Amino acid sequence: MEFSSSRTRGKLGRLAGHRRELYPHSLQFYLEPPTENISLVEFETFAIDRLKLLKVVENLGVSYVKGSDSYTTKLENELRKLKFPYKALAEDDYEARRKDHISHFILRLAYCQSEELRRWFLQQEMDLLRYRFNELTDSLRQKFLEHVNLSFEAVSEDVKNELANELCASTPGLSMIKVKEQMFYKVGLVDAVDLFRARRVFIKDGFAYVPLKEIDAIVLNNYRTKLSKALALTARSLPSVQSDERLQPLLNHLSHSYVGPDYSVQKNTGKISLEQIDALSVKSYPLCMRQLHKALRDNHHLRHGGRMQYGLFLKGIGLTLEQALEFWKKEFIRGKVDADKFDKGYAYSIRHNYGKEGKRTDYTPYSCMKIIMSNPPSQGDYHGCPFRHSDPELLKQKLQSYKIPPSGITQILELVKGMHYQLACQKYFELTHDVDDIGFSLNHPNQYFAESQRLLSGGRELKKELSNSGNSQQKSNSQESMNSSSAPTSSNTAADAELEGLEAYFTED
Repeated sequence: MEFSSSRTRGKLGRLAGHRRELYPHSLQFYLEPPTENISLVEFETFAIDRLKLLKVVENLGVSYVKGSDSYTTKLENELRKLKFPYKALAEDDYEARRKDHISHFILRLAYCQSEELRRWFLQQEMDLLRYRFNELTDSLRQKFLEHVNLSFEAVSEDVKNELANELCASTPGLSMIKVKEQMFYKVGLVDAVDLFRARRVFIKDGFAYVPLKEIDAIVLNNYRTKLSKALALTARSLPSVQSDERLQPLLNHLSHSYVGPDYSVQKNTGKISLEQIDALSVKSYPLCMRQLHKALRDNHHLRHGGRMQYGLFLKGIGLTLEQALEFWKKEFIRGKVDADKFDKGYAYSIRHNYGKEGKRTDYTPYSCMKIIMSNPPSQGDYHGCPFRHSDPELLKQKLQSYKIPPSGITQILELVKGMHYQLACQKYFELTHDVDDIGFSLNHPNQYFAESQRLLSGGRELKKELSNSGNSQQKSNSQESMNSSSAPTSSNTAADAELEGLEAYFTED
């Protein structure tokens, strides 16, 4: 893939005669990388849109049964909104196919950098392919199988009726009625060996007769093998890509990316008093910030990682600079730090945090992704994500102390086990606010606080309407993010770079 500072739409027009040849099918295994020139603006926009899509795939995969009507409807809406291929565009969607192709390879570059990132990317891409494969019509599905060299022959209706009794007896979960409704494929035993060993298919003349509901497993296993190998190969060649100073910051940012509002503009500035903070920490703080607040109250001190994370969160919920200086000073002088030491060693860093010192950068609160993926806590630290960084047994004890019911704790720990840390936090929100479905995807501690306050202030009426208001807010947030991503370099990327300078002021313990 090559990158340029500009690209005219006329070039695409000249490619019009080759569009079908470039993308013969709306679905692919991404075996060939793109070779055209694209602008850095398009590079970032495509990548952020696909990241939004994969985040939706992750959230829906845990919140709904995969393949259910709710799952399918919500995912199709997201594909349509972000202009990726979906079934309504199956025959004439060159721009969507091009975006799908290029964006996959951009995120492959960003998410090949560690085993954890590769594992996450692989799972979401497989879930996305499963959905899109199952949405294909019979004829398009057959074309796709041929396109990826999995030429499984569809069993004709006559043959299926002739073998109906054997197919029903040999295929678990299929009644005679479902056998007649289901499409079957003749698959070589090499490709169907797992189904054969599990006694899930009918075997005749060296072929397995595989129903459609099982054929996607064969396709996905084939895709997993290819994509796993491709990610490993991409990781090996990453140093040559990282040498490009235009791409390095973009790729690093994408792997830690948050695509919602940055909460740099506080609508409630000055409306929260210091006397309210203790009560708010119990009612409306996410677990990460509740943990930091409690540690600060208990120890009268936080190390620099905790001060960074909690200080910017407090700024995001509306504390003014004067309130922040008073809050931190009162707490620190209750410990081993006297007023003079605080003024000399800590006050400057707080003013810097608010953009009043140094480069005067207005720093933004940390997103969930940044907290989860960067600066893990060490001994004596309280920052980070409790769902990501805490021992499961200690997390269980903490949740018990906060009166979370045993069934809820079990659900949270299952999500943590599956590495769905933000969804675990979402479940914590539902349990502490007594709602069944919060109606939005949780991606930021300050989003948690804002939604909690909105719910608590609205009472029962808002509680009923939360799903709709949450969805409309998420749509608004997505639009804001798309608008901000049209700049060549993300504002969050710049903030991340500037943040390195700020950390130097927080190193004194």
